[in-house]
Amino acid sequence: MSALSLPSLSCTSSSTYPFSISLNSSFSSIIPFQRVKLFGSTSKATTRSFFLTAKAMAELVKDKESGVAAAGGGEMDIEHSRTFLEARSEEELLSGIKKEVEAGRLPPNVAAGMEEFYRNYKNAIFQSGDPAAAETVLSNMAVALDLMLLDVKDPFFFQPYHKALREPFDYYMFGQNYIRPLIDFRNSYVGNHSLFYEIEEKLKQGHNVVLFSNHQTEADPAVIALLLEKTNPHIAENLIYVAGDRVITDPLCKPFSMGRNLICVYSKKHMFDIPELADMKRKANIRSLKEMALLLRTGSKLVWIAPSGGRDRPDPVTGEWNPAPFDSSSVDNMRRLIESSGAPGHMYPLALLCYDIMPPPSKVEKEIGERRIISFHGAGLSVAPEIAANCEKSEEVKDVYTQALYKSVTEQYNVLKSAIHGKQGLEASTAGIALSQPWN
Repeated sequence: MSALSLPSLSCTSSSTYPFSISLNSSFSSIIPFQRVKLFGSTSKATTRSFFLTAKAMAELVKDKESGVAAAGGGEMDIEHSRTFLEARSEEELLSGIKKEVEAGRLPPNVAAGMEEFYRNYKNAIFQSGDPAAAETVLSNMAVALDLMLLDVKDPFFFQPYHKALREPFDYYMFGQNYIRPLIDFRNSYVGNHSLFYEIEEKLKQGHNVVLFSNHQTEADPAVIALLLEKTNPHIAENLIYVAGDRVITDPLCKPFSMGRNLICVYSKKHMFDIPELADMKRKANIRSLKEMALLLRTGSKLVWIAPSGGRDRPDPVTGEWNPAPFDSSSVDNMRRLIESSGAPGHMYPLALLCYDIMPPPSKVEKEIGERRIISFHGAGLSVAPEIAANCEKSEEVKDVYTQALYKSVTEQYNVLKSAIHGKQGLEASTAGIALSQPWN
């Protein structure tokens, strides 16, 4: 996920949009996002009633083959390989990767990523001590590898606004069912849970809500949804994520991204990785900005954005993890969109702590192909009361407002850190941040 890199916006009245582009122009000429390599987040079911075996999922994937073209992919090959879905052991699953390479259906570099993905996921699931770990790994990875292969054969292309694909194949539940066994719910917490009910009420009233958050892993969307799915399913399923191009282009990540509502943008951190593409990326972001404005105009929209422009990284000296600083221009652009929507808007600071589950590389990398480590670990989510923006629009005021959001996120993050890493649990709660485990 990523912060939105946007052109400069001028203040306008609430009846107009903060950019000079016709809102009736066509999106038929959208330039596809540059293909890069990455894989992202997903999950699995908590109870046996949610647990889907590879055989059951095979039927869903079979249905998907007839419907994905209409959702954005190209013409489907009826002879789609069933190698992974028919695997009944780890040996068959891994040999299936080699078989697909030998058949010319899978590029060697993608195959190497799939094998590493499998081994890291297996190690993480076995850390949980779940007696059904072997079954869980085989079932979830069989489906994941099949969907990755399917996308290699028939790539899905994301539009500036992508709505989660729930049928004929439910990519959202696929994602939930994949990441769920990676979360140690006994050591996970939600801060100020009552505020999520407050947010739901505002959405019911037609208001827009933006969550300004730090960003830690490719699994962030699934972690947020999993920590809220039992008590706040509307938020879990309807949250719109501002997402960078890296999570919507790699076949190892795309099946997970297809199950989330996304505003697709090019991250500021990677805007000039290939200088000759910078102008195309800026134009693509303008189209995404336009989609965001149209969405907010209808009201009742919940948007998640990471104003840092990317994932948090550990301090190179101390190794400590803290929320990356927020970019004031990203915060202010989002504020202007909210104010220009015509619907009441609210801005809340949100904190996430889940880096252990799928930590990013220690440094931002231009090249794709980072080694991914996956672990079974506790996670935390917290929201604080909304912070109203000052009517004054000076640069100093913008910076002060951005720092107020960031300070709140950092304070919440530190409480989550004390609860999870400091082993204080619910006793880490403070006067302003009440921790709970709403799934209990």
